[in-house]
Amino acid sequence: MEAGQTCLDGLVIVTSHAEDPAEAVARIADSIADVPLAGGLVFCSHRYDRGALARELEQVLPDAPLLGCTSAGELGATGYDTDSLVFIGFPQSAFHLSVLPFTDLDHFDADTARKQVRGLVASGRQSAQGKLGSDSLSHVALFLVDGLSHREELLTMTAQEALGDIGLIGGSSGDGLAFRETGVFFDGRFHRDAGVMALLSSSRPMRMFSAVHYRPGPQRMVITEADAETRTVFEINAAPAAEEYLRLVGNPGAELNVAFFAAHPLMVRTGGTHHVRSIQSANPDGSLTFYCAIDRGIVMTIGEPVDRIAAMREMFAGLAEDVGEIDHIIGFDCVLNRIDAENRQLGREVSDLYAKEKVIGFNTYGEQFRSAHMNQTLSGLAIGH
Repeated sequence: MEAGQTCLDGLVIVTSHAEDPAEAVARIADSIADVPLAGGLVFCSHRYDRGALARELEQVLPDAPLLGCTSAGELGATGYDTDSLVFIGFPQSAFHLSVLPFTDLDHFDADTARKQVRGLVASGRQSAQGKLGSDSLSHVALFLVDGLSHREELLTMTAQEALGDIGLIGGSSGDGLAFRETGVFFDGRFHRDAGVMALLSSSRPMRMFSAVHYRPGPQRMVITEADAETRTVFEINAAPAAEEYLRLVGNPGAELNVAFFAAHPLMVRTGGTHHVRSIQSANPDGSLTFYCAIDRGIVMTIGEPVDRIAAMREMFAGLAEDVGEIDHIIGFDCVLNRIDAENRQLGREVSDLYAKEKVIGFNTYGEQFRSAHMNQTLSGLAIGH
């Protein structure tokens, strides 16, 4: 099934399941028609030939700045999707997009990055005011980063500090659940060990949000041995990590797999709020590897699910009150949210709700919200008409 949407001054939304990159991008071209774009976002299945897809995008939109990434699943016009391409186009009549790439994250220099981000803000604001003819614009920083880089926290904190009062929202690229190589798209091709930021300016109202579907449970634990660089925990409460995690969950004989981690997320309290620090894998030596930063001495608790559907309906209603009629919501939804929803027989209901509320985006290996890199959230940007 293919879906495309264009309307006067509305976001251009396209989803395609064509396996051939040329056919998938042709669908984008058809939907854009004669709408001048300030730029666009591209989220795609890791199964696409990245080189071929990049070449097709360059041919169709050679002048508009594009950014995007590979995914662990897509959020399309009908909700949860797989093996698809999602495109979000921003019309020039209401938007302006300025892009800043970050490469070679292994040698990321925070001081240089802060200067670059401040430059992006200054030039992007000035250019947006000139092209949109208004001094009262909304500004948001969209951020995408290699989900296997282990540099998300450093980049996010550095960028948000330099952004000042402009909020940052985004997600970490994925490759299904292969954990081999993800791609971040900018400058006409897919990159690894990289990130990209875009200053999105608009005459329309825009509102960032982040929602977690778990609350802290009664069980407490302390990380007593860990390697922060590899995000690996060896001991919890001075016992082998995997063994102690299973004991505290109350299911010592369970199989440690992605479904189990999604159902029993670990949470840490930072800044007065509990955030999920999700486990990526259990290792043969009994250690646990995490998606997010982890270190010795951190106190954690096991998360318990809330009524996800009721909470999301309330959240979407609140967003509509804030921005008025919503055009679309750009969503960064952790892949573990999707897995847990499906295991709890909520997948179809969540998917239908996303479609009803016009949530378009991708399933991530992690989400960025202001200065924090998190897991198992639905974070996003609601854009009004």
